[in-house]
Amino acid sequence: MSTPLPPGQREAAAFHRFGLTKFAQRFPKETSSCVLEILGSVTRELHLTDALQGLPRVEQVCDFHWVTTWSFRALRWEGVRFIDFYAQVVQPQAAPHASATLVALRGQDGACTGMLLEDLLAPDVLLADRLNGQPISVDHGSPWRLIAPAHYGYKSVKHLSRIEFRDPAAGYRVSGLAFMDHPRARVAREERGRVLPGWLLRYLYRPLIPGTVSRFARASESRNARSPHSGETAA
Repeated sequence: MSTPLPPGQREAAAFHRFGLTKFAQRFPKETSSCVLEILGSVTRELHLTDALQGLPRVEQVCDFHWVTTWSFRALRWEGVRFIDFYAQVVQPQAAPHASATLVALRGQDGACTGMLLEDLLAPDVLLADRLNGQPISVDHGSPWRLIAPAHYGYKSVKHLSRIEFRDPAAGYRVSGLAFMDHPRARVAREERGRVLPGWLLRYLYRPLIPGTVSRFARASESRNARSPHSGETAA
């Protein structure tokens, strides 16, 4: 028996490529490997060419919840727990400053958000490189993406390329309008954005779903037509 959906969510029949519409035509330059930068308030900056190598791998099945109120059930992600990456790579090699409890996350496509370090260290947060038994496709975040199941999907940055440790007072640059990015975006608490209550944002976001899905689908189809092998690992 499946668990109830979080407040305001509706189950979707497909796991769409989705996001702010300005990112529909943006794709990563590197799809099989990527340098992952660890920057900001650290003792030593890191530029990792194979960030997941040698770390314990896990498989995790979880639901994915988009802030616009649709959810897709039981996706099977594989990768490395962020807490293991932090403990075995970031802490010993980069040594973030004690005050750097805010983490800005940036993808190759320019998407940017932030999470509290305490949220990133939850045991279900992954740096994932496989989805449903296959390498993650370009549509869903190759070569790797963050997966934070307890938070709305805009925190699960695709094509992850930069992790920047910051003092909370410094804030971070958001991809869209500031009111659309909640500092924590916890699904269970319906933290859809700033200022307006989450239940109200449901009704503002839902009408945007069909057009956004279509726009992203057309962009992916166009890309695949130009590069026939780009969709081989679609999941």
